[in-house]
Amino acid sequence: MSVLDGKVVSEKIQLEIGLELARLRNEHGVVPGLAVIMAGDDPASRSYVQSKSKLAEKIGIRSELVKLAASASAGEIAAVIAAKNADPLTHAILVQMPLPKHLDPWAVLDRIAPEKDVDAFHPLNQGLILQNRGVIFPCTPLGVMRILDHYAIDPAGMDVVVVGRSFLVGKPMAAMLANRNATVTLCHSRTVGLAAILREAGLVVAAVGKPGFITAEMVRPGAVLIDVGINHVAREEDFEKFCPRSQYEGFKKKGYAITGDIHYQAFAKAAHYTPVPGGVGPLTVTMLMHNTVELCKRSR
Repeated sequence: MSVLDGKVVSEKIQLEIGLELARLRNEHGVVPGLAVIMAGDDPASRSYVQSKSKLAEKIGIRSELVKLAASASAGEIAAVIAAKNADPLTHAILVQMPLPKHLDPWAVLDRIAPEKDVDAFHPLNQGLILQNRGVIFPCTPLGVMRILDHYAIDPAGMDVVVVGRSFLVGKPMAAMLANRNATVTLCHSRTVGLAAILREAGLVVAAVGKPGFITAEMVRPGAVLIDVGINHVAREEDFEKFCPRSQYEGFKKKGYAITGDIHYQAFAKAAHYTPVPGGVGPLTVTMLMHNTVELCKRSR
């Protein structure tokens, strides 16, 4: 078995982005601009937004955070989005999820101009992906594809199972793999006979959001396992159930551990696998930067 190291791939892509940013500055005097809109103060969202801003600053993308109160109305958010849609210095717009419960996510996301939709959540952009005409792709699925490409794993002709049907990962992931000539089965936590379906898969992408959901018994020997799950484990009994003992010292020090949707014992059966942490996770924010640069270039 071999580890598919997302940190290595992420660093390589960041170097490529840096070169493209230098070209844009030198040849056109342009700096790509990313606007992040956040309503409320969800701790996980705050941490994620900080990581985005930190990476943007590191590689030379202009990043602006617009913070709104948790009580912000749909009209207030719509006004901010409209202003950023009209701002020529803003090339990419991201609305941080989750939104406060009184807001309809689609009513908010649909207001982002498709040509500034850095997450590719707009119906137009999702439709283009389904038609194999996409130019901007959701960051996490795009990161998965870049990992496969980096390690020369061609999904063409493979039996692929994607577990998870969200518009964030599962559905666009299935479409993107099908566009690369894979035979894709899209499953979820309620799929009948999921274990038998998984045992036929040469490539598994897990994005269901449940720690250790896919066990070793469900995996075909020699499969490629891509784990998108990021689950926080804070209870001792859950750590014992889902995490290897080698992580115990870190668990006690931090008070939690991070684990994926694929049980770590399944990795021993895999030809290749992405660890959690250190697999797909580092690519998500990096691909956000990649998309910001691409949207900037297309705006010209």
